Amino acid sequence: MTEQEAEALLRKDLMKRYPLFRRYGKDALILTVLSYHVGTSALLGYGKRPKSSLLKKLEAGDRDIYREYISYCHYRGRKVKSIEKRRKMEFLLLYEK
Repeated sequence: MTEQEAEALLRKDLMKRYPLFRRYGKDALILTVLSYHVGTSALLGYGKRPKSSLLKKLEAGDRDIYREYISYCHYRGRKVKSIEKRRKMEFLLLYEK
């Protein structure tokens, strides 16, 4: 797979998820990217799984979501430094004030 094909595939996947988060306005892109990595149900909730505290905070009008966003850096219950670093970089690049 070439780099251009991979880029096109990534954009296609993100555009499928974007409508789920469109109502969050400025935060839709960052939520879409996070859902790509952690799964849509982790954010929106499904069945017995509740809606994430990140979305609850945004719905309440509080856009101070740094801690909640960075908290998605665990794998099998353990904090992974490389994932935490990735979340911080994503936040810096995608969060609109």
